[in-house]
Amino acid sequence: MKSFYTDLHIHIGRTKSGKPVKITASRNLTLTSIIEYASKQKGLDMIGIIDCHSPEVILEMEELIEHGKMMELPNGGVRMEEITIILGSELEIYDSSCKGPIHVLCYLPTLAKMKEFSNWIARHMKNVTLSSQRLYISGKELQSKVKELNGLFIPTHVFTPFKSLYGSGVYRSLKEVLDEQMIDGIELGLSSDTEMADQITELHAFSFITNSDAHSLEKIAREYQVMEMEEASFSEFAKVLHQVEGRRIVANFGLDPKLGKYHETVCMKCYAPFSETKGICSECGSHKWVKGVAARITDLKDATSTPNRPPYIHQIPLEYIPGLGKKTLQKLLDYFSTEMQIIHEAPYDKLVEIIPKKVADYVVAARTGRLNLQVGGGGKYGKIRVDK
Repeated sequence: MKSFYTDLHIHIGRTKSGKPVKITASRNLTLTSIIEYASKQKGLDMIGIIDCHSPEVILEMEELIEHGKMMELPNGGVRMEEITIILGSELEIYDSSCKGPIHVLCYLPTLAKMKEFSNWIARHMKNVTLSSQRLYISGKELQSKVKELNGLFIPTHVFTPFKSLYGSGVYRSLKEVLDEQMIDGIELGLSSDTEMADQITELHAFSFITNSDAHSLEKIAREYQVMEMEEASFSEFAKVLHQVEGRRIVANFGLDPKLGKYHETVCMKCYAPFSETKGICSECGSHKWVKGVAARITDLKDATSTPNRPPYIHQIPLEYIPGLGKKTLQKLLDYFSTEMQIIHEAPYDKLVEIIPKKVADYVVAARTGRLNLQVGGGGKYGKIRVDK
């Protein structure tokens, strides 16, 4: 068995016409740029691209395979350079059983299966070129189709207040909307962790995955997991989720939930902490608020025990570290190779040789959970409080 670093929720930036979206003057969020960045800067072995149902993405992959730059793997997934891509699709369901819209991830084993899936969903949605588009069928119908194609089905960022299973989709239980027998795992999202999610008994049956939900290159591997398996492939990923034949998640790495943009219940107008009991903001007097993930989980809490889980390791991405700009980061990458190595392993004495001592202090303090954090909420990320 080997350990593989995986992030399975990465978007390709696209306009409504399907063309890539420019994120800087010189770099596009394209399939090839994602592969290079995820492998070389982030140190990932396997990623999930969740726009693979788009006809433009399928065509691009077919052309890459034809020119020998990409290859399909015997056990599912495709290989490009040193990284495995799991073919995914993020979709929105909002049927008569749903209280509100829900985002879900569907992973398919081969390009042929994804192409068949794309043709099928195109008959039930308005714009198949984009990710996270509403599908005009029930959640259970979608689950059945995914299983018919030997795919994997995972509700995503399940606690966020908008467009998620528990945040907006159901009153109390996932069984209100989905068939639990056709769920392969649960993606936690940035504002929660294992300890929080395991307060809900019905989630004990599922593996938890932690993904970045990256809409930009820099956000890739903001969250990820280390998986123990024979190879980086679709079939091995499926075995990991169901913990068979010794395959397993070794550890989940995720943003400290306090930094997530929906962790705390806050006023929609001024982002001050909001008391649901009082129903009015003590700072600005507004009656509008966004319920935080922590509060929603407290509402649903029913567990009296918790299952044995892999360790959940809080990490603070380097972009959050005060004083660590692009030039300083590049100096670190020139020495340590990947951001993961800098965040979790780089020795302090080496850090201070390359970057200012105060910045090195922040990196190590982040690693050991000693930073003072300002909690996020209402769509606004938390941040590190800087000592003055």
